[in-house]
Amino acid sequence: MTDFYQNKNVLLAVTGGIAAYKMTELTRSLIKAGATVKVVMTDASQEFIPAKTLAILSKNEVLTDVRWHSDSATVDHVALGRWADLVLVAPLTANTLAKLALGQADNVMTTTVMASPAPKFAAPAMNDGMWRNPAVQRNVDLLVNDGWTMVGPDTGFLAEGYQAQGRMVEPADILTMIEQELNQSQTQEPALLAGQHVVVTAGGTEEPIDPVRYLTNRSSGKMGYALAEAARLAGAEVTLVAAKTLPVNPAINVVTATSAREMLTAVQEAMPSANVFIGAAAVSDYRVAQVAENKVKKHGDDHLVLDLVQNPDILKTVGQNKEPGQVVVGFAAETQNLVENAQKKLISKNADLIVANNVLEAQAGFNKDTNKVTLVSKDNEPRSLAAKLKTDLATDIVAEIARIQSASNFVV
Repeated sequence: MTDFYQNKNVLLAVTGGIAAYKMTELTRSLIKAGATVKVVMTDASQEFIPAKTLAILSKNEVLTDVRWHSDSATVDHVALGRWADLVLVAPLTANTLAKLALGQADNVMTTTVMASPAPKFAAPAMNDGMWRNPAVQRNVDLLVNDGWTMVGPDTGFLAEGYQAQGRMVEPADILTMIEQELNQSQTQEPALLAGQHVVVTAGGTEEPIDPVRYLTNRSSGKMGYALAEAARLAGAEVTLVAAKTLPVNPAINVVTATSAREMLTAVQEAMPSANVFIGAAAVSDYRVAQVAENKVKKHGDDHLVLDLVQNPDILKTVGQNKEPGQVVVGFAAETQNLVENAQKKLISKNADLIVANNVLEAQAGFNKDTNKVTLVSKDNEPRSLAAKLKTDLATDIVAEIARIQSASNFVV
């Protein structure tokens, strides 16, 4: 982690969800990062984690309703709200979400948060059915319109015992996403993609062999997700067509597309209103000609032959059908002749920019947090970028897209 949180005052507001137990990890992570943490808790949250635990970890007394009501003349909540450099409500339950959206201050937590002028973040955590409820989504929209930033929720294993969206984003990812958001808002750079619609693909596609097995690749989707977030922070409306599920800002419209054909369909539906397409997904080149209805059993023969047919080329399809003003960006994962192969791909796909990387390099390639790339475009000499976090590279790539638009007088 960077020194972003050094000497920052963080107000952690804890509500009554099962994920409240993770506030011990979140508090410790903030302290280790150099922040000063003070905690305010609802009564319901203390059913999951004692206030004393967070008081010990934060080295500050926790503000609760019991303490607040013990002295009717106290204004601790106002002072605490003004003290904070940032406010984080975690976990955010549907009940507290409704209260904050409607301005209902009926406990010390909501009162304290509403008294604070600091940037406000919330990490939702609830059942997937509750999260999808139209009333909950209306309340989310109200808070976002009021300037709040939603961190998650994530898709994962819920308390109910199945996989779905609603799980709180992990503490380390919460801190990273807050840092990215505030760093972007504090820069003096204009919103490079303000008012634009950006379509991004992410992850390695999966092509079924039978009900049990599938063909795929090593792509984690991290680069595509980082690009979607960088485009959002640059002011764009973002559609993320994803084969993999990772934590993502709720403002990003995520379309799940597991196979290459599903991804192509989703991309084609989104492109008519798009200004930019970024094909960061690792799309399977081939699929099985005939998917078996039942599990393929092992036989005596040592060999199994699969009849494979080519998948549609998403980048080439988009490049050949792009409208005037649309910028098309592709990726090239290579093992040799990096720039030469990227330049060939730039032409054959009718792209405006190819982001090329050698997947054999230590800090580049699949399933890593870092990458090292070379930017190859039609109007500029190839430019190599030093190895860095994919989140930082995504910002550089978005800046290059904006440069291409400006240099080519693209209509946006």
